Amino acid sequence: MTAFSELGLNTKLIQNITAKGYEKPSPIQAKAIPLVLAGGDLMAAAQTGTGKTAAFTLPILQLLKGAGRPGPKDVTCLILTPTRELAAQIADSIKSYGSGIKLNSQMVCGGVN
Repeated sequence: MTAFSELGLNTKLIQNITAKGYEKPSPIQAKAIPLVLAGGDLMAAAQTGTGKTAAFTLPILQLLKGAGRPGPKDVTCLILTPTRELAAQIADSIKSYGSGIKLNSQMVCGGVN
């Protein structure tokens, strides 16, 4: 199996992944991360616990970090989820995977202040 360092991710993301205890990408991560980094579209389905969230958040973080500085009211990425619980899981993943990378994220849910 491929190592995270072979997927084209930057050093800081690899450090954050390693700090979370992950040693090798799951099959969905090994296929999805290079595709997203290359600008491809991704639609994937896999069992719970296979690493789907990291499969799309890691390359998104890298692409956003490499992009130019957005304006103060610009939204550069929007992730829609069917449940508040999944939105919270993705928000937590973005914060932990993106630790030390100067990007801002915000979870917004309907029906709450």
